[in-house]
Amino acid sequence: MRFSSREDIEAPIEHVYGKLTDFYGFERSAMRRGVKAEREDPSAPIGVGTIWHVRFKFRGKPRAADVELVKLDENDGFEMSFKSGGIDGLTTLELVPLSPHRTRMILKLDLSAKTLAARLLLQSLKLAKSNLTHRFKTRVADYAEEIETSYTGV
Repeated sequence: MRFSSREDIEAPIEHVYGKLTDFYGFERSAMRRGVKAEREDPSAPIGVGTIWHVRFKFRGKPRAADVELVKLDENDGFEMSFKSGGIDGLTTLELVPLSPHRTRMILKLDLSAKTLAARLLLQSLKLAKSNLTHRFKTRVADYAEEIETSYTGV
């Protein structure tokens, strides 16, 4: 199952990349929302190979996931893989400079099932795919707008 979104942001690629790779900020934001995200080695700098152990509630049940930063290209984007139960996923973020002050952000989320229970969960998500796709694109657009606003200071 794949979700994808593409947004053009009125900000230079360096600014967009800086905001999207603020992993410390994402850790704090997750904690404010009740998600427990702990880095495997908190003293090490964040880079390729960094692993977070994440605990959260989904559909009323406690879940756990391991998230690993598998690719980090300066000003080009990154990839993160995750495993949660029988579901594996890959999040790919690409940045493309359109002009000196405009950047295209392309975000893809691929989910695959490894167990029967995970297949059933993904199947139920597929039934609501149009709603989930709309929510995914809305969240990405809102975040792109936040990045743009942080650059322009509006």
